[in-house]
Formats: sequence, C-alpha cells, structure tokens
Amino acid sequence: MPRSPRAARTVPATALDDVNRGIIAALVEDGRLSVNELASRVGVSRATAYARLDRLRADGVITGFTASVDPAKVGHGVAALILVNVEQNEWRAARDELLHLPGVEYLAFTSGGFDMVALVRVPSIDALRDVVLDRLHGATHVRSTQTVFVLDEQRRAVPVP
Repeated sequence: MPRSPRAARTVPATALDDVNRGIIAALVEDGRLSVNELASRVGVSRATAYARLDRLRADGVITGFTASVDPAKVGHGVAALILVNVEQNEWRAARDELLHLPGVEYLAFTSGGFDMVALVRVPSIDALRDVVLDRLHGATHVRSTQTVFVLDEQRRAVPVP
C-alpha cells in the first residue's frame, strides 16, 4: 500500500543507522567530498559508501547538493521576514503567487497570527519597498502583511538524529 505524501515526509524509507548518519553528517559538513574521502571519514569501504549514498538519494533523504553563498556579497544585503495573511480558501494560489515575488528565498505556511512567512533578500531598501508595497500588496490573495527586518543571522546545519 503506498504511503500518503504526509507519511513520506515524516518517516524516511531508509533506516538511519550509524553509517547513514555518518554519511549525512560528513556531507552536511562538506558536500564536495569524494566518495573515497566519504568512505574514509565514515570508516566503510568505497563500495559501501557508494551504495549507501545512492540509497539515501533514491529514498529522498539526501535531496541535493548546494553551495552556500553570502547574500550580501552577491548584492542582496537587505533581508526581511514578511508575515502574510491570505484569503483562506485561496492559500494555494497565494503560495504560487508569492513564490514568484522578487527576492523570495523561503516561504512557509505558519500557525498563529499569520498564515505565511517569507524570507526576502533584495539589494536595497528601495527594492524591498517595491516588493512589499507594489508587488505584495498588489497580489490578488494577500489580505495583510507585516515586515520584520533581519538585523543579524546565524545558521546551523540540520542535526542528524
């Protein structure tokens, strides 16, 4: 019997034993590791590392590899969290509309006083003003917003259970 999409997100198909956790932790630290180096760090054979890595990717535990970029150094030094209330029966359309706003890096549905939160990165206050006042307030399904400037931020890697 196939799993529901919700169950697939909460229960990984691959058991996370010590070897799998070691592979994940090593790749979170450095996603550019060769399989030989990965095998060495985890203490398994190259064949085991290949097989485990392939399985983790096939099961969607590892979803990709990416570079970390400093937003300010690529011209997006202004960051804001924008809290958004949308028309309740149009949340899917609102999500799709908000995902296409300039500078949206992250979008999540939330509980509490706001329906959604968006992390927006732009080059300037003028650009943020245009996103909020022109684009966001002009969006069809947006009822209200509140903008919170990000003054400093720290990131941590997702802990491996």
